[in-house]
Amino acid sequence: MKKFNTSFNGYNKTEVREFVANVCKEYESMLNKLKAQDVEIEKLKQELVHYKDLEKTLNKTIMIAENTSSQIKKIAREESSSIIEEAKRNASKIINDALLRNEEIEKNAEELRHRVIMFKRKFKQAMENEIEVIDEIADNY
Repeated sequence: MKKFNTSFNGYNKTEVREFVANVCKEYESMLNKLKAQDVEIEKLKQELVHYKDLEKTLNKTIMIAENTSSQIKKIAREESSSIIEEAKRNASKIINDALLRNEEIEKNAEELRHRVIMFKRKFKQAMENEIEVIDEIADNY
């Protein structure tokens, strides 16, 4: 607390004026600091709102990315299943075609064996007939 000296008409006017001037300067200084702090607080509030909005946007983006990832995985699983099913169908078709072709080849081989046997019999019969003819010719001479 400031103590003033007394003079003829009360307190010393010069001291009081200086004191009031100092109080006014201090008050203005504190008022300016408060205004600057209010401006800084408002700026920080705006930044906080901006960052909260940014956080919301990022959270939405993450949610969308997770949903998209899940959908892509689901589609990939479905596609792989369809590829596997198609491969199984193709494999079955190839196997069936190979079995049919094998049966046809075996049938043709059996027919060829039968033809060879028939050819041998006919050839043998023809040779035997020729030998008989040769024997008859030889007997007649």
